[in-house]
Amino acid sequence: MTQRPNILLIMTDQHRPDFTGFGGNPLVQTPNLDALAAQSMRFDKAYVANPICMPNRSTIFTGRMPSLHGTRYNGIPLDPRERTFPRTLREAGYRTAHIGKCHLQNMGSSPEQLAKALPDLPPHDARIEDLPKGWDLYENVARHNGEFVAMPDDYYGFDHVELSVGHSDSCTGHYYHWAQEKGSDIATLKGAGNAKEVSKPAFHVWRTSVPEEIYPTTYITERTQTYIRDHAAHRADEPFFAVCSYPDPHHPFTPPGKYYDMYDPADVPLPASFDDPHEHSTPQYKRMQKKRGQPLRAHVNPFSPTEPEYREMAAKAYGMITMVDDAIGRLLATLKKSGLADNTIILFTSDHGDMFGDHGMMLKGAMHYEGCIRVPLLINAPGKEPGVCTSLVGSIDLAATLSALAGVEPHHGMQSHDLTPLLDDPTQTPREAVLIEEDQVHDMVHTGRPLRMRTLLTDEARLTLYDGLDHGELFDRTTDPDEMRNLYGLPEAAALQAELTTRLAYEMMSASDISPRPTAFA
Repeated sequence: MTQRPNILLIMTDQHRPDFTGFGGNPLVQTPNLDALAAQSMRFDKAYVANPICMPNRSTIFTGRMPSLHGTRYNGIPLDPRERTFPRTLREAGYRTAHIGKCHLQNMGSSPEQLAKALPDLPPHDARIEDLPKGWDLYENVARHNGEFVAMPDDYYGFDHVELSVGHSDSCTGHYYHWAQEKGSDIATLKGAGNAKEVSKPAFHVWRTSVPEEIYPTTYITERTQTYIRDHAAHRADEPFFAVCSYPDPHHPFTPPGKYYDMYDPADVPLPASFDDPHEHSTPQYKRMQKKRGQPLRAHVNPFSPTEPEYREMAAKAYGMITMVDDAIGRLLATLKKSGLADNTIILFTSDHGDMFGDHGMMLKGAMHYEGCIRVPLLINAPGKEPGVCTSLVGSIDLAATLSALAGVEPHHGMQSHDLTPLLDDPTQTPREAVLIEEDQVHDMVHTGRPLRMRTLLTDEARLTLYDGLDHGELFDRTTDPDEMRNLYGLPEAAALQAELTTRLAYEMMSASDISPRPTAFA
């Protein structure tokens, strides 16, 4: 590359790597992603810092753990004063854009639900809030439905922002107004209440009335294509960093048009661990398993599906994924036609995974099995040879990696590893373990307190500890890759448990904050 490279980061939402052709799935059709993978460095052991949307997205852009940047769970907006790598790139002369689902701020507001979950929450917080009123309402659903929300000049480092807020066929944001301009009253088309049919086997599936041409995936693709064309026409001498972020295949599963019936549920195989008996599992799994097939109270809660439910949801998720893959094909064709492809680095990843039938469970929340914590990661850099890397890496490492690819210094306090050396030598090992955090407002494991859990993942094993729970999870990943036998507390695994507990303590220590940097010796 003869000038500073452009960077295009393509993201999906709640997307497992094995729900792609390049990830080994024999059924789902992802020819464009498969072609990109064949030309990229494919990271087969990429893991999240947190398996929930807002915390891990905030980690991706800050290069810091959720316990440090403060967005510990969905419901805590990222402080707009946080140092993000897009902000650093912008200061270094990059044009920066975010198109699609951002989710660095709350999409809705449920003060009554929060008050019920935390009835004893004191009126004052340890941190004094001095930000202007409304700073955290840029992704608020109700606001976007009522007005076209003008974005600030600097939104977490992005100077150009076009939002799709929400999931599936029920998105709003700037997308809502785009759909209205197309002549469609999206409010009368979206959601299960307006659906052409609601699935009988699966609570989370319906045949949407939103047509393909105004579905959120189409909007995000068209607006990213427009951004690329405009950049090529008017700013080709300036580099860009653009995020194209799709809300699919996050549940509910509502692929539009031809994508709804593209896959037959009968063709979807059950995961090998679907019938996990959970004899030695932590309490949340046993409770969900006892309620298998029972209706849910909320769309966000994890649950245990029946076989027909699982197959129906997987078939529709595959349809959503193929629609995204078709869109990515159009996007990459636009990049090539614009003349920018030879100087553009392309990354593909997701914010987190989904249990999707593994161990008989769906969705995410208080579950650190492979389905939730592993994500796809492709890095396609012009001039670099394609390959496969099996070293442990993390979502947190994107910040330092993209900073290095853009030629800017990482900021002080960043906890990210630069993965660019692995583009030349994929056998390098930048980390021996991955630390995964998860905090929730709700008491998801029935310990009498809000969920707090920590996981240490190595090539050989996984240890997960829960605050307030004597029981935990310990799996030998070399002899038990499907994590079917929980060794936690068993005498024969005492040495392994002690070793990983010590390593977890050291890993948490190394993840402690080193910001702010010192100004003098006191």
